[in-house]
Amino acid sequence: MAAKLRKGDKVVVLAGKDKGKEGTVSSVDPKAGKAVVEGINMAIRHTRQTQNSQGGRLSKALPIDLSNLALLDKNGKATRVGFRMEEGKKVRFAKTTGDVIDA
Repeated sequence: MAAKLRKGDKVVVLAGKDKGKEGTVSSVDPKAGKAVVEGINMAIRHTRQTQNSQGGRLSKALPIDLSNLALLDKNGKATRVGFRMEEGKKVRFAKTTGDVIDA
């Protein structure tokens, strides 16, 4: 299935403890159906000090289910994503406005 959300997309959280917050997708795992969004679903991880990094309590963004995320259109509203063919290329478009997401 084609990826409706990709790295670098601006999204809003629809459900969970961070409902209503906005962020940018930093990575997507299509097989698990999850994405990591910067500043969303943060958890404290206790890490041991190594030669390369300082240890301690570090905040880390955990994956969130793709069904709990919606893309933000140019107006800043949550929208669903559709696909259509333009000039022989498959492109993503916002269902609310009909605008093409990636040129």
